[in-house]
Amino acid sequence: MEENNHKNNHQSCKTRLLPKRIILVRHGESEGNLDTSAYSTIPDYKISLTEGGRAQARLAGSHLRDLVSSHGPCPDWRVYFYVSPYERTRSTLREIGKSFSKKRVIGVREECRIREQDFGNFQVEERMKIIKETRERFGRFFYRFPEGESAADVFDRVSSFLESLWRDIDLNRLHSDSSQDLNLIIISHGLASRVFLMKWFKWTVEQFERLNNLGNCEIRVMELGHGGEYSLAINHSDEELLEWGLSPEMIKDQKWRIDGNKADWNDHCAWYLRSFFDYESDSEDDVERS
Repeated sequence: MEENNHKNNHQSCKTRLLPKRIILVRHGESEGNLDTSAYSTIPDYKISLTEGGRAQARLAGSHLRDLVSSHGPCPDWRVYFYVSPYERTRSTLREIGKSFSKKRVIGVREECRIREQDFGNFQVEERMKIIKETRERFGRFFYRFPEGESAADVFDRVSSFLESLWRDIDLNRLHSDSSQDLNLIIISHGLASRVFLMKWFKWTVEQFERLNNLGNCEIRVMELGHGGEYSLAINHSDEELLEWGLSPEMIKDQKWRIDGNKADWNDHCAWYLRSFFDYESDSEDDVERS
């Protein structure tokens, strides 16, 4: 179910059911990030964090707590976590969780659909180097790793996760008290996070392929705007968005979402239509008829 079916629920702090923020977090530095040969002997899902990665996660937890506790009219806030089942994401959650008292955490759910892209069981280092070079020539979104997944495959399962997320919100499974600001924190992986944003903001494949990966424990904060739309531009600067790979038109869209209403999206985001059509005139008389 698309998010635009729910925007009319955006009301005052005391009655709003939509989360105040949806925050994406990539896991901390892992043994595989430090030494890619680890993937040849250790299953990807068992790759653990380094000591530096655990420190990154603790720092991220402190930053997240400051973020959710120092903004907005509601002093009573809560967090709900979704986490990939991989060891490095679960360990990141454990370290982040040290910054939150028990009363602030509504719950946590392990969610398999936001796991890492499947690269194909044990990964032989030299072979993977050649495969990734081929991916760059083929295109990052549609290239499927032998015995693994493409980013398009990840898109499908992340889309399924989003449908479940909206059902959780619709049925109020995550928010027991509507007077509290709810913050959803999703601890996942670089590609899964980029695909999540692509699906949410309806970015095209071409726009996706412009995006740069998140750094370890880097976050993306989607905050609810005044018109019921979520925007990255509330918490992130133009410079950050450019660094992540967003085009000027994508940044303009994020700024519009701060106050914009979904019903007006097509009128304010003509660039999206131009991605598919070559409109040069608004006159019906100029339309070619076959």
